[in-house]
Parts: sequence; C-alpha cells; structure tokens
Amino acid sequence: MAQRFDSDGVEIAFLDEGAGDPVVLVHGFASNARVNWVDTSWTQTLLASGQRVIALDNRGHGASAKLYDPALYGAPDMAGDVRRLLDHLEIPRADLIGYSMGARICAFLAIEHGPRVRSVVFGGLGENMVKGVGRSGPIAAALEAPSADSIPDASARSFRVFAERTGSDLKALAACMRGARRPITPQELAGIAVPVLVAVGDRDPIGGSAQGLAGLIPGAEALVMAGRDHMSAVGAKEFKAAVLEFLARRP
Repeated sequence: MAQRFDSDGVEIAFLDEGAGDPVVLVHGFASNARVNWVDTSWTQTLLASGQRVIALDNRGHGASAKLYDPALYGAPDMAGDVRRLLDHLEIPRADLIGYSMGARICAFLAIEHGPRVRSVVFGGLGENMVKGVGRSGPIAAALEAPSADSIPDASARSFRVFAERTGSDLKALAACMRGARRPITPQELAGIAVPVLVAVGDRDPIGGSAQGLAGLIPGAEALVMAGRDHMSAVGAKEFKAAVLEFLARRP
C-alpha cells in the first residue's frame, strides 16, 4: 500500500495500478486490501483484463489509521472514505466490488452517491445485508479477550483467529464492530439504478441468500457458488469469471 491520502482527517492507505476503467475494491472486516484482493489474485485478474485497479485499506484496518471510537466506524462514514478516494484520484465514476463488510460499504455508496457508481458487485453478503448478520457484541468481546483459547463461542473465536492472522489491531477492530449499524432498507436497495451482481457461497450463513438480495434490486443478478462458505468464496475462480463477464457487458 504505497500511497496514502487524507480522508476528512483519517489517513487511508490504498493501491492504484493499471490504466483502464477504474474498479474500486473494498475489503471485509478484519481483512485488508492485500489479504482480500492481492493474495487471492483479484488484482492480478482485473489488471490482466485491462482494468485500473484501486483497493483501499478501510479505516481501522491494514495500513490505514487506527481509530478507537466506535462512533467513527459507521458504514456511511466508511463509504465516505471511498468517495473521497475517488475525489482524490479525480475519478468521476467507478465500478465497485465489495466483500462482506465491504459490500455493505459499497451499498451505502450506491445509495447515497449513485452518480459515482457505474456498477456494483456485492460479494459475500446476500439477504443478510437487510436482515443483519448477527450480534456484534460477542465478536467485539472475542477481539478484546486475553487470547483466542479463552473464547467459548466458536464463531466469535474464528473472527479473532482471522484478525490475528491478518496482523490486525484488535482494539481498533473491536471499536469497528461496536460501531452503530444503520439498517439498509429494501426501499433504499430498490432505488439502486446501476447494474448489480450479488455473489455468495451456498454454504455461507453469514452472507445469506444471494437471490434474496438480488430480488430486492431492480435488474440485479445472483451468483450462487456451490460448496463455498464465507472464507472460501472470496478467491473462487467462478467468482472472478462471473465478475469479468459482468464488467464486460455493463453499460
């Protein structure tokens, strides 16, 4: 992440490679641009297809600024970081690909700043974008626990283990998890007027049904990845192939 910019007082790290149509990649919770997009060959795949690839570390993640106030982690604020990155790079409009929390961030950008969005891919988050993905308290507590071994809840423990593997700031992630989660309503999703692809594994209870979310957005398409869960879907070959095909035919 060689580049940085000031996003309304928050330093955000990002990469910017290639010279084609701009695609902005927004990673999931406890991940970062390298883990979510570089290590999974997404950046290589998109660059090879002729795209300009931009990927940021969300606030509190990766090489971006670590904030410890939960009030600073609302998804609209994090979507604002993406919008300000587009401003910084003087990009009027871009395709968006978000995974998990990143999909939620991209949804707010599409809802609140529609003219900046050419198309959007919601990866790893289906109908639970509206229904919610579960309680945040146990995950925040797991991130604050003395060690992963002391966490009784298997799901919460998996987040702690992943956060440690990505070298994350556990205190910042706990603040992010405790941040307010403004609901996204079906009415807001119905107002999205750009091409949308929803891609979720069929073994992903965190994301929920891809068809369920796509059915709320006019013209949206659903990709169900057979045998894939929340962790294994992100780098799936069929996911990349579907996105390349989607980008090739969107207006």
